[in-house]
Amino acid sequence: MPFTANRAYKARPRMLSSADGMFYQTSEGRTVLDGTAGLWCVNAGHNAPSVTRAIQDQAAKLDFAPTFQLGHPLPFALATRLAALMPAGLDRIFFTGSGSESADTALKMAIAYHRSRGDGSRVRLIGRQRGYHGTNFGGMSVGGIGGNRRAFVTQVAGVDHLSHTHGVVPRFSRGLPESNVDLASELEDVVALHGAETIAAVIVEPVAGSTGVLIPPRGYLERLREITRRHGILLIFDEVITAFGRLGTATAAEYFGVTPDILTMAKGLTNGAVPMGAVAASRDVHDTIVDNAPDGIEFFHGYTYSGHPLAAAAGLASLETYAESRLFERAARLAPYWEAAIHRLQEARHVIDVRNLGLMAGIELSPRKDAVGARAMEAFHAAFDRGVLIRVTADIIALSPPLIISEGQIDHIVETIAHILEEVE
Repeated sequence: MPFTANRAYKARPRMLSSADGMFYQTSEGRTVLDGTAGLWCVNAGHNAPSVTRAIQDQAAKLDFAPTFQLGHPLPFALATRLAALMPAGLDRIFFTGSGSESADTALKMAIAYHRSRGDGSRVRLIGRQRGYHGTNFGGMSVGGIGGNRRAFVTQVAGVDHLSHTHGVVPRFSRGLPESNVDLASELEDVVALHGAETIAAVIVEPVAGSTGVLIPPRGYLERLREITRRHGILLIFDEVITAFGRLGTATAAEYFGVTPDILTMAKGLTNGAVPMGAVAASRDVHDTIVDNAPDGIEFFHGYTYSGHPLAAAAGLASLETYAESRLFERAARLAPYWEAAIHRLQEARHVIDVRNLGLMAGIELSPRKDAVGARAMEAFHAAFDRGVLIRVTADIIALSPPLIISEGQIDHIVETIAHILEEVE
């Protein structure tokens, strides 16, 4: 099982058997309120009727179609819809099967772009400590979560990392912290060390999610954009988590007002119903690669399930659901209530930090001596047993509910966490 303590799980399995709206049902028939949108992905709630119907109808019409030298209408339709949601200029879409595949695709695009321009020496990739870009070799290498890297040793060569933003901004910050924007200026030191002529791209999550919801200081992303543009380095935003309403906008790029050269997405793209990812690239990136290639295949990359019919149908239905129900706007309206409720936990036992942005939150617990992560994992189990699904990473509780959550359900999640933290030693 992925990212699971398999021996511990098999000793006491926790099984989900069905889901609808804001709730899972366990195999024992218990109801569990979903505080994490599954894994950051079920933004419109479980079993969204239009998404379910679209998958069923498409399965009966065209279950699979190869997209190598062939095509079918749905991914083209979905690409058009996605391009309209992306920041201006990011209107060239490439489909993948997951966020991990999207990250590796974006990295390969960056290298291909520079080679197509005659800058073949630009092969170095810059990630960020505590960043998460999936578990394929490219994403693992630019990622900065130690446990994901140490177990496999081998990494893509030529990668360097910027510092993370955790621990240098005030605790219990609400929204964007105001200080330490100069962290982004570390990129100037990396450029001075390696030479801009060797660097293809910088990849960051606008908000680092999987590592525990690390909020960037105000102005941080703007500064990264300015430095990368000045040195001819591509900027990649990994929006696998933040796209599709998590911050109350279609993308974090829109929320921050910063447009990267390449943007990756997955998760909420299909409301989690069918695996799918995508990469949005600027017209310059696309045209440079395509126009400078010889006859034949311009970009030697792709996946069997790129643009899969069922996934594309789910994606189109998900985007329609988001628009018809105005879920992005709903998330923006709920964000102040969410913030106020989440920050009540700063008085709870073991809590040493609370941070939030949009409908995301990280509640950091003090770790036990010589047992990092144990307290949060006990909290995870206790919350599940009390009927609330949370997510933990190290000693951080991460929350990212479906955008259909009510104020009462927000209060219930917060109250449940406060209760279990009184019980967990």
